[in-house]
Amino acid sequence: MLDRITFITLGQTPRSDIIPEVANALSEHVDINELGALDGLSHDEIRKLYPKPDDKALVTRLRDGTQTVIGKRWLELRLQSLLDRMPAKSKQLSVLLCTGDFSSLSAPGLYIDAQHLVDHGVKALCYTAKSIGLVLPLRRQIDEHHCIVSPDQKLLHAVASPYLADDFTEAGRSLSDCDIIVMHCMGYTSSQRETVAASSGRPVLLSRKLVAAGLSQFL
Repeated sequence: MLDRITFITLGQTPRSDIIPEVANALSEHVDINELGALDGLSHDEIRKLYPKPDDKALVTRLRDGTQTVIGKRWLELRLQSLLDRMPAKSKQLSVLLCTGDFSSLSAPGLYIDAQHLVDHGVKALCYTAKSIGLVLPLRRQIDEHHCIVSPDQKLLHAVASPYLADDFTEAGRSLSDCDIIVMHCMGYTSSQRETVAASSGRPVLLSRKLVAAGLSQFL
């Protein structure tokens, strides 16, 4: 049994938009801790981390609720430094709450990368699907995105940020011909999922729900 889970996010803590919903699937006896890659940085410092043209872009949320876009190269170094501080104890778990590809990262103890959990979960749940719709926060992520699919599966995309007043009704409508839709960012909420499901008429997988379900198996 675990007695402590540390959630590591790309933005600033506390993540009141994610952690309470994920925690609902966990035992009340588990101590929850949060670390953010942008904790302690000013807005000016954060603006300088915007990705260069040859870098990949990640979207996250600041403490005040606003959106920011960060380059992957800097984030990899910062996240690894946070993971290096995690204890190598069997009853403590570190969880990276991002569906971006950070497969090069490691931690001393038990560690879950949400991207692995989500992508392999999607592969299993969408095994018989002929077409999969992906909702992503940024248009440039369509070309940068990774997704584990079979060669005969068709991928369609819609763009809507979880942190802006984007049109999730239109995102759902644009993917209504897909067999199943995946909202591929930890920032997407249950309310946004319901909007996409209602407008598309298709089953919709929410990344944070997949992660919460996986974490519940540790308890």
